[in-house]
Formats: sequence, C-alpha cells, structure tokens
Amino acid sequence: MAKKMKLADIVSVFEHLSKTEPDPQTELEFTNPFTLLVAVVLSAQATDVGVNKATKALFARADNAEKMAALSLEEIKTYIKTIGLFNTKAKNVKALSEILLTQYDGHVPRDRQALEALPGVGRKTANVVLNEAFGEPTIAVDTHIFRVSNRTGLAPGKDVNIVEKELLRRVPETYKKGAHHWLILHGRYICKARKPECGNCAIYDLCLFKDKTA
Repeated sequence: MAKKMKLADIVSVFEHLSKTEPDPQTELEFTNPFTLLVAVVLSAQATDVGVNKATKALFARADNAEKMAALSLEEIKTYIKTIGLFNTKAKNVKALSEILLTQYDGHVPRDRQALEALPGVGRKTANVVLNEAFGEPTIAVDTHIFRVSNRTGLAPGKDVNIVEKELLRRVPETYKKGAHHWLILHGRYICKARKPECGNCAIYDLCLFKDKTA
C-alpha cells in the first residue's frame, strides 16, 4: 500500500506551494466561461501552448456560443487543425455550442451534471470549468495531479476518481480552490514524469517519494 502523507504535512505542502504561486491560474487563455469551456475541451491530449495558439484566432472570430454555432464545421476545423483529434473536437465544439444556445440561452451552466452532458465534456473538464470560471473548490485530476498525488503520498490512488476523492477529503478547505492549479504547475515544471527536479522542489522534505534525487 502506498504511503500516505500526514494531514499536518499536507497543510505545510500547500503553505509552500501557495508561497511559490500566490495566485495560481490555468495556463489556457480565455475571456469568459464559454471560451474556457472550449479551450479545456480542446486541451485533451494536447498542450496548453498548442491550444492557445489555435484558439487565439478562433476566439477572435467566435467568443460565445451564438457565434461558434454559426460557424460551419469546416471553419472550426480550419482554426484547430494543429491540435490532435481536431476532427472529433470540432464536432464537439459545434455541438456543445448549439446545445448551450438552445438549452441555456448561450450561457455555460454552473452545474456538474449539465456540463458533463455536453459533447466532449467529462468530469475533469467539468471540474476545471467549475473551479476556474465559477470559483468552486473542485480538483480536476489530470496526469500531472495523478502523478504528484501518488508520488508524494499526498493522495495515493489507483485511478483518477480515487485520487480526486482523496484530495477532496485530505486537502484543507483553505487551499481547495487553488489546489488544482498548484498541483498541475508543480507536476508540469518540477515533479516531472521522467526526471523530477527534486533539487528545486519546495516540498522536498515533506515528499514521501522513495527515489528522490538531491
């Protein structure tokens, strides 16, 4: 069984991470809940940098559900063709825009079930939108958060749902709003998959990773 970090140490972890990044935010570029939703849908199996390059022109043309739904499928594909799985993603973006327009007056619903019912939107995407657009204390578990949670002992689990449940249970309320971003940034830039930069880690002394490097 994976070692679990002590709850007192978890408080210290987020004290350290919050000092390194006092106001953590997503690296996806967006201007409103709709553009955030589209950006997150497009980010599946793609980098934030790649998504931002594609959405800059797309959002200049269509930054709400009405404008996006008015674009043809081929037009949307043209804007996002540099992103992996762009054919499927273009269909999802157009379809979800049409649903938002007809069912929610063009607005992104602040409701998990409603979000997850949209094409291309799973639990992780819904969590990101609820957290970033509406300030809800949700924690979307991507590959970075899954790795950091297991490697450090913060919230070990065999799958993303278990890790999410453990994080929500173990992360102090004070830090839940920012936890998603702190852990992603830590996993992306410090606690990397192949070569973690343990020498630059703010939580080195608290981490339970048995293969830590100096």
